[in-house]
Amino acid sequence: MTISSRFAVAIHILTLLEFNKDGISTSEYLSSSVNTNPVVIRRIIGMLNKAGLVDVKPGVAGSKLAKPLQEINLLDIYRAVQVVNQDALFAVHDSPNPDCNVGKNIQSSIEPIFTMAQRAMEDQLKHVTLKQIVDDIADKSAQFDET
Repeated sequence: MTISSRFAVAIHILTLLEFNKDGISTSEYLSSSVNTNPVVIRRIIGMLNKAGLVDVKPGVAGSKLAKPLQEINLLDIYRAVQVVNQDALFAVHDSPNPDCNVGKNIQSSIEPIFTMAQRAMEDQLKHVTLKQIVDDIADKSAQFDET
């Protein structure tokens, strides 16, 4: 099982908005890069708009970034697309046997570890900006163009 791909798709969308900042980024245009249905793009754009990461004007085609690249971090994006609830990245199985020593204690033993692991991951995401992603892709594109 993996975390929802909405997170990666949202990063893709925001990065593409920056690369196409002088153009019109419709859901059809974005979906051609992501290689998914425009409906999926519109749904994720709606989440990003609600979180204040993109500007969308009703009746006007296209979306734009609402903040400078360096002010958007991956944790903002992760939370915007509601990948997982707070302290719920790792699921613990329901109804272990309460008559078993392991069964009655397993949840209280592993839940704090799972919570710490999620917080550590989120702390890492907080320290990576969209600017870093955009710069990395620009560097890779420039290297490709040189060969």
